[in-house]
Amino acid sequence: MTNYFKTALLLGLLTGLILVIGQMVGGSGGMLMALVFAAVMNFAAYFFSDKIALASYGAKQVTREQAPDLFRIVENLCQRASLPLPRIYVIPSEAANAFATGRNPQHAAVAVTEGIMRLLNYEELEGVIAHELGHVQNRDILISSVAATLAGAIMWIAHTARFAALFGGFGNRDDRDEGGGALGYLFTIIVAPIAAMLIQMAVSRSREYGADATGAHLAGNPYGLARALEKLHASSSARPLQASPATSHLFIVNPFSAGAIMNLFSTHPPVKKRIERLLGRSGTLSY
Repeated sequence: MTNYFKTALLLGLLTGLILVIGQMVGGSGGMLMALVFAAVMNFAAYFFSDKIALASYGAKQVTREQAPDLFRIVENLCQRASLPLPRIYVIPSEAANAFATGRNPQHAAVAVTEGIMRLLNYEELEGVIAHELGHVQNRDILISSVAATLAGAIMWIAHTARFAALFGGFGNRDDRDEGGGALGYLFTIIVAPIAAMLIQMAVSRSREYGADATGAHLAGNPYGLARALEKLHASSSARPLQASPATSHLFIVNPFSAGAIMNLFSTHPPVKKRIERLLGRSGTLSY
């Protein structure tokens, strides 16, 4: 199953979910509005998901003069991977994290926070960038970016439904009765965000292992990335990024601080497991 087919399937599933929300909340009128909304969102998700994700974190595109070491790392790794040079962005945040986005290698972007450039040494940052370019090479970025945009839209709908419920809902009384009234709002408020999160989890966890393996190959060894993951995990727990749940799966490590029980609902595999797979053994790294 190609990533393009998976992306089409994801678009179909989330479009269907939006239509169900529209029907349950507003009946036939609500479903028609949801269809128009879904068409607009599908278009935006495919062509503008990268710009939406980057803008949501205030990412600024940088030049070679502004970030020479970062450019050198990206250029060297792109040459090894035979990839076109992506746009390079820096996020103004002290939290340490990074992500890649875009619809294909020709329209890709890599973003890193100011915090990650201060935290990691050259080899570790190279491992992180190699991981992100692994997502580009493995064609993961399209489906991840689309999931972020559409899941964000569903969460926005849920938020709007909560607000509208306080003022009597949308549409006329007949449409609301046809749509299921309180049951429709309950579905929207509770079930829709959960469904969006489950879809995000389904399209992201296994991809992190794949990008780790590709990144280690591009970097020439797994140790820089393994050390970076350990540092990023500790840093994320101490200084979590102010991130949206809809885009959390884009980042190299979970931007939220979460306990062991939350690993079941995380968009990322446990960092310990990722390091074990990278090194082929368990244990703590020694710096």
